[in-house]
Amino acid sequence: MLDQIHETVRYIREQTQDFQPVCGIILGTGLGGLVSEIDIKFTLSYEQIPHFPVSTVEGHSGKLIFGYISQRPVIVMQGRFHYYEGYTMQQVVFPVRVMKYLGISTLLLSNASGGVNPAFEIGDVMILNDHINLLPNNPLMGKNIKELGPRFPDMSEPYDKKIISKAQGIAQGLGYKVHEGVYVSVSGPCFETPAEYKYMRIIGGDAVGMSTVPEVIAARHMSLPCFAVSVITDIGVEGRIVEVTHEDVIAAASKAEVKMTAIFKALIAEM
Repeated sequence: MLDQIHETVRYIREQTQDFQPVCGIILGTGLGGLVSEIDIKFTLSYEQIPHFPVSTVEGHSGKLIFGYISQRPVIVMQGRFHYYEGYTMQQVVFPVRVMKYLGISTLLLSNASGGVNPAFEIGDVMILNDHINLLPNNPLMGKNIKELGPRFPDMSEPYDKKIISKAQGIAQGLGYKVHEGVYVSVSGPCFETPAEYKYMRIIGGDAVGMSTVPEVIAARHMSLPCFAVSVITDIGVEGRIVEVTHEDVIAAASKAEVKMTAIFKALIAEM
């Protein structure tokens, strides 16, 4: 894997005139609006990039974007990869490894998720302060590559407390109500049953989705600070559960993403 990372990094640097990002951003389903805030310098489609997977899900554009947000150099994944697409966990997190080697010092992530906390409404924003990993695999399985990180990385602070505090202050200043909570990661691709929603709430979850945790595990393996936001696109609470489609999720995420975009933009300005 290390050789593939180095080869990919060399290619990207050649194509972007050695662009030096300080922040990496992964945009989730229906949450690509942040791209309009970027002073774009370079764009690479995933198909162009050696060893990169290709997005197969509607709502994930499949572009790696280099530019400036709030005058800070960033690299943005407009579209991510999921375990349910048939990729290995190592493929899912490969872009995170590459972004670290390109020079980022912070990783920001977003996702669309189902709310299992009864206090949540569709369109709410939840800042992740922890997660529960119910995925059947882990990106660190197999022989450890010590150049990337330790065999047994600490996960006592998967989401950076200082960044969370800054984000809460930004949201308050903007007049946004945001929640903090625990994200439960599952494989998908089917949405959850009512009993599964109930179980996830019982074990301590506030929202559930099909991404984010593998990338965060890989990032923390490499000592990258992480900050993540969920946009609540459907409700998994007894008495409020309705049939949900992927199109519904995209539509709900698109309507709510203005809050996420504003928070990300202000956070990046302080980096």
